Amino acid sequence: MSLTSSDDAMRRGLTKVPEVTIYFWITKVLTTGMGETTSDYLVRAIPRVLAVVVAGVILVIALAWQFSAKRYVVGIYWFAVAMVSVFGTMIADALHIQLKIPYAVSTPAFAIALAAIFITWYGREKTLSIHSINTRSREAFYWATITFSQTLGTALGDWMADTSGLGFFGAALVFTAALAIVAALYYWTDISRVLLFWAAFILTRPLGATLGDLLDKPLNNGGLAFSRFYASAILAAAIIACVALLPQRAGTHPGNPSATRV
Repeated sequence: MSLTSSDDAMRRGLTKVPEVTIYFWITKVLTTGMGETTSDYLVRAIPRVLAVVVAGVILVIALAWQFSAKRYVVGIYWFAVAMVSVFGTMIADALHIQLKIPYAVSTPAFAIALAAIFITWYGREKTLSIHSINTRSREAFYWATITFSQTLGTALGDWMADTSGLGFFGAALVFTAALAIVAALYYWTDISRVLLFWAAFILTRPLGATLGDLLDKPLNNGGLAFSRFYASAILAAAIIACVALLPQRAGTHPGNPSATRV
């Protein structure tokens, strides 16, 4: 079977995921926050079912664009991440609001599903490193992981903020502290960089979700009562600024001497 030009580029080590830098994490948190506010805006601006369908269609288009790209393109990649965040938020909220499934049930369920993806991915590919994503199979596992981590993060963030009594600000502090612990482990221990990367990746979702909620929820719910439209616009502008002013390079193949430690 012959490879397409996109497949051939991936085989030669030209991965289609970003280099992991501080700008990666800033943009990641912003996209998760925007996913929260945009989801909240859409399900109230148009019928809820229609909002989910529209977001799902745009997500499919975004992922198809990402998969068809011959190389890492910063705008395409982050557009796909943003749409995964919007759709993941809608799914988590729909299970809780429409189907009345408690966060105490949906959060562990999403965690189990995510763990199953990791186990299957590792069992087939023998690595979970994002810098080994140089085949279609690994790229598919990568985006499945992102999708379920976003949905898990939404449920976990809302569970912590709404059910635990911490509020959105308190929950944001908890997730910030957890990320600080992961960062400390990265710099001062020899724990697997791949494990720490995915721990941080998962934790940035509920952090971004709680920050998004902090912007658009009513004052009596612990939020700042920004309009959902304007909150989404502010976060979108910040994401565009990161993409335009802080360009990110593609990650390198682990066989390349310039590869990062993740």
